[in-house]
Amino acid sequence: MAEFGLLIRKAKLTAAEGRTAEAAEILRRALALWRGPVLSGGGGPVIEAASTSIEERRLTAAEQLFELHLGLGEASELVVELRELVQQNPLRESLRGQLMIALYRSGRQAEALEEYGKVRELLVEELGIDPGPNLTKLYEGILRDSPELAGPEPAPAPVMAVALPAEPPSTLPYDLADFTGRDRELAEIMRAAKDGCEQGPQIVAIDGMGGCGKTSLAVRAAHRLAPEYPDGQLHIDLRGYTPGDQPVTAGMALDSLLRALGVPGNLIPDDVPARTALWRATLVGKRLLILFDNAADAAAIRPLLPASPGSLIMVTSRARLVDLDGARWISIGVMPPRDSAMLVAETLGAQRVAAEPEAAAELAQLCGHLPLALRIATARLRNRPRWTLQYLAERLRDETRRLDELSSGARSVSATLRLSYQALDEECRNAFSTLALHPGSDMDIHAAGALLGTGARDAEDLLEMLLDVHLVQQPEIGLYTFHDLVRSFAQSLLIEAAEDSGAVERLLGYYLTATEEACDLLYSGRRRRSTGIPPSTAELPDLGTAERARKWFLREQTALLAAVTLAERKGHDRYVVCLSRNLVFQLNDLGLLEDFGELSRVAVAAAGRLQDLALLGVSLSNLGVACWKLGRLTEGLEAARESRDVAIRLGDLHTKAHSESILGQFNSLLGDFSAALGHMETAIAHERDLDMPRAEAESLTILSTLYEQWGRYEEARDAALRSAELSRQLGQHEGLPGAITDLAFAHVGLGAYEEADRCLAEARGLYGDAGNEVNLALTLALSADVENLLGRPPRDPDQAELALNLMRTNSSPLRRAKVENMVGRLRRRQGDTAAALALHTHAHELSSSLSYRIEEAYALAGMADALGDTPDAVRYRAEAEKLFGEMGVLKGHRRG
Repeated sequence: MAEFGLLIRKAKLTAAEGRTAEAAEILRRALALWRGPVLSGGGGPVIEAASTSIEERRLTAAEQLFELHLGLGEASELVVELRELVQQNPLRESLRGQLMIALYRSGRQAEALEEYGKVRELLVEELGIDPGPNLTKLYEGILRDSPELAGPEPAPAPVMAVALPAEPPSTLPYDLADFTGRDRELAEIMRAAKDGCEQGPQIVAIDGMGGCGKTSLAVRAAHRLAPEYPDGQLHIDLRGYTPGDQPVTAGMALDSLLRALGVPGNLIPDDVPARTALWRATLVGKRLLILFDNAADAAAIRPLLPASPGSLIMVTSRARLVDLDGARWISIGVMPPRDSAMLVAETLGAQRVAAEPEAAAELAQLCGHLPLALRIATARLRNRPRWTLQYLAERLRDETRRLDELSSGARSVSATLRLSYQALDEECRNAFSTLALHPGSDMDIHAAGALLGTGARDAEDLLEMLLDVHLVQQPEIGLYTFHDLVRSFAQSLLIEAAEDSGAVERLLGYYLTATEEACDLLYSGRRRRSTGIPPSTAELPDLGTAERARKWFLREQTALLAAVTLAERKGHDRYVVCLSRNLVFQLNDLGLLEDFGELSRVAVAAAGRLQDLALLGVSLSNLGVACWKLGRLTEGLEAARESRDVAIRLGDLHTKAHSESILGQFNSLLGDFSAALGHMETAIAHERDLDMPRAEAESLTILSTLYEQWGRYEEARDAALRSAELSRQLGQHEGLPGAITDLAFAHVGLGAYEEADRCLAEARGLYGDAGNEVNLALTLALSADVENLLGRPPRDPDQAELALNLMRTNSSPLRRAKVENMVGRLRRRQGDTAAALALHTHAHELSSSLSYRIEEAYALAGMADALGDTPDAVRYRAEAEKLFGEMGVLKGHRRG
């Protein structure tokens, strides 16, 4: 301490004499005497007070040193050291001010202003005060670019002469001969390297998940750039994520780098600051390429950075080191499928891949297009020549064993991912494994918050931390996903440790509550039913309008279907039933009928296991609707009858009304119009008594269709008008365009084509661009028919063809048969009897296989009309007349 005090006083006198550079050197020698905190934690309050006093003397000396350097015109060279000292003493305003000046004079005004914001926020949070007047004045000066803040021209920096070896050193690893792909990323690195930097070294940093090939890419780029850096190319593995090794310290790294440059060991100082000074002085005026590989944090790199321009620094890290100032970051992900295929062919041999192209593509997909996984897989195949690509692909299909299969020698995907995982703090590790319980491909912050039992913003913070280290990916803002292999690894952690038993139930509860709210907004008049499950306390997304609810439902649809499967697997049957009930509204609305039917069967089975008759009745009723739309009439009729019987046993008039309506629909399809009418009248009477306007509107559309098929067009018109009126009262819910289309059918039957045309224009407008394809096809087909009846030429594009195209990709055979019959009649009127015959023939195949009697009759009649005066036509017409007669559809009351 005595020597320290003498040097401080000497520096002060020297500075007073105007010998600033010499004074700075004396101060640096004084600070070099420091060996760390003095007496800290070694005794009582007296010793602690002494320790604080000594530390204050050190900081004051450091501030004096920086002040002298600033006075000598230095700026950018001081930023790294100043930032490190500020991080250790964040509330010290004088140090922060010197950092702001150094940044400002280095042309980094925005960063200088940002430092003021940081310290202001800290002071308010920690002490409840604002920055002092001196720092505030400095901030205002930077803000207005005050000339007073400009520093003097820097004096030439003394360079420590070091004799470099005659042959420039090169310690780069070898460049892989089978390096494949990454052309875009390689080009980006080359461009970034050539941008240059006048204030210091150019820094190009590559980040990405473990195993994505960062080092191979960096080495390939370094070898290509080597001729532009004639003074040497150095590589050092900082071992930030190396199994069984501690990260390389700054002192060790500097020692290796200096020795690589030929500096004798006896000239390398013992302390890190002195080594840093020697390293930086040695690189002045030199052009070197230095690759810092496998860095864990920015602190490990800062002391290694040259202070002078001319050199290129390349960094690889699994995390984006956001506090590494001045770096140009390039993130790399998994390989595109084309590059994956090239890598497999390059490492395994093009001939072997050509023999099994499909298996090779599947192998790349099962490896998640991750270069490390692909190299391990192809290495195993090379070592086992009897194995086929198909055989290894079959082994990889088992998700529970996939990570075990992707291991070869010292290389393992699981071990690589585990290193990234172990670098996380405990909270992030727990979150990482728990989030793997999410069943969908993507998750938003609200679903993540439900799983973790936190608020949405806290969940987002954790997800962003995982994103920073590439353990999750972000396909779009607000959504996060796991790479397939990372998900497998995270799920393996759940097996190793006890799974959070409440996490799945929290997620299911969140989805149930959110879908209840979304359904309330989207499906006006829908009746809420008791679920027996308390509402979730998780934070919900903003579903304040029908449009926001619709977007959320569409985005979450895959995750919601997967959540039902998860609930079934975990034995949460009540969630299975209740979530399914909400989901089928959306699936029906979108015309996703196969999903609708499958989900309804799952719900019926779950309700049966629960032995809950109320939920069973609802689930059976929904299954009946799905079967009707899918044309599975026998299964649907049985489900509807069972649903009605359960409702009667329970005295549940709501479910009974719904079941009667579905029974009416099935009888209508089967051609028993009288029985259908009885069911529909019972259903509508119940729905009116129970004040169920939504259900009544839906039943009235079925009734209108029944009357139209029967040829009772006035009654069809009246039922459709009432349905449309109720739908409008409900706020134009999704049934309105269907009701208006039914009204158009009735007008056509009455010969009121202009009225029908007006209705169809309104219906098309209501569907917009994202309507129910099944119903939209019917509207388009009828629109084309009506315009033809009005003597108008076909539109471009032809609405009838649009209708047929929609039905070819849809799963409703009932609707397809009806649309094909309608377009068939239109084509016959247009003179294209061949097209008409083909359409009616296919419609007949569909309708007869389904026992859809009215369309079977129209198909036969259409086939007869298309064939003209032939024996087959006579036979078809007789069969059609027989069916029409059995259904009571009179001549003159049929579609023309």
